[in-house]
Amino acid sequence: MTDHDFALLDVPVAGVGVITLNNPDRLNAWSGRIAERFWARIDEARDRDDIRVVVITGAGRGFCPGADMDALNQIRANPGGGSGAAVGSRRYSELIEYPKPVIAAINGAAAGVGLVLAMFCDIRFAASGAKFTTAFSRRGLIAEYGASWALPRLVGLPRALDLLLSGRVFTSDEAGEMGFVNAVVAPDQLMSHTLAYASDLAQNCSPTSWAVMKKQVYGDHAVSADEATSRSLPLMDASLKRADFQEGVQSYLDKRPPNFAPFSS
Repeated sequence: MTDHDFALLDVPVAGVGVITLNNPDRLNAWSGRIAERFWARIDEARDRDDIRVVVITGAGRGFCPGADMDALNQIRANPGGGSGAAVGSRRYSELIEYPKPVIAAINGAAAGVGLVLAMFCDIRFAASGAKFTTAFSRRGLIAEYGASWALPRLVGLPRALDLLLSGRVFTSDEAGEMGFVNAVVAPDQLMSHTLAYASDLAQNCSPTSWAVMKKQVYGDHAVSADEATSRSLPLMDASLKRADFQEGVQSYLDKRPPNFAPFSS
């Protein structure tokens, strides 16, 4: 097991990096080992110019059914040690500040911290028949790792409270109806659908625009419309001075795909 890579990164289509949680024998249950490799892959994808959009999925039948039960048992035996050994030290909220679009391709069960990982992706596509649960209340836990922030923003306060307080199982179809996922797709079409969407973004949209837009959407959520408008004005002025604006307009006039530069901090 020491040589096993618990998170893989490949580029199946131009501009799109796919990170695959890779412990299918345990449905990709989250552990310190998966966390370490996952964040290393996230950092690698951020720094690679040939990757403009990141897709996260799971190997085999599951996306991520939450924390590995062996790790939870160890914590139960030594609760004073905290949760770091089971989930790692980094926070899923980092994905909000990540400059590239992050898409979850939820191919199977997503529960607990696995569901929270999906919550903090920018876009979510799910395979029909996939089952979800927060599970926290049924394990004597709380709304973990930012779920209390993310879930109400995705599905609204009443639905979020239902899912958190009950810990009940819900299907991808219900997730689609409540807006938790952007689309529900047949299992054998999930990756082709996700890659087609991601490829369109990678080929036709400005990476710099994405980085700014993500900050706007997440940062302006709780402010007034007037404040959001005021914040957007200097950002708009700055965008008008960038090469991406020139290229975006010229490519439209030329009736050709744009050639935007990679994102640079």
